Amino acid sequence: MSAPRLLLAYDGSPNAHSAMQTVAGLFPGATAVLLYARQPMEGFAAHLEGHPALEQLQGLDAAALDVSERIASDGAQVARDLGLVAEPHVSSTMATAAEAIVEAAEELDVDLIVLGSRGRRGLRATLLGSTSASVLHHATRPTLVIPSDAVALARRTSRAAGGRAASDGRVPSDAPVASDAG
Repeated sequence: MSAPRLLLAYDGSPNAHSAMQTVAGLFPGATAVLLYARQPMEGFAAHLEGHPALEQLQGLDAAALDVSERIASDGAQVARDLGLVAEPHVSSTMATAAEAIVEAAEELDVDLIVLGSRGRRGLRATLLGSTSASVLHHATRPTLVIPSDAVALARRTSRAAGGRAASDGRVPSDAPVASDAG
């Protein structure tokens, strides 16, 4: 059986690094596309057509694209160092990160979507959303969500302390979590 073609959602966070390390161990030598999803500023600036400030925003957007490409390239290099055959890919769309991941998986015809989980729950998850939950609900491809070591440890600790974790594995709001980012 050949190694699957992976789409690894990557934002440079510790959770994304953890997911990459895990998937490299699960699928050594697999081909992976490291996807960094970004939203261009053009949607925010549509009402500025003809305004001098639009040129400044376009300059900022170009700089943000450069940073996005660097994050994706750096992630692909880390993946290669871990034994994956990796290429960077930046999605620049007005879609949410979850929508961009699902769309890229279809366009690139990958076998498996892989993304990390930050363990967000409760009000934070409601207000800020959960990319992994949205991808799971909308993807038509197999999807693997990998909790970071910190999230997994917090979940284990919570269960050992009396099972306060929700039955769906969410981290209690008072449990230690490595990052508050989504």
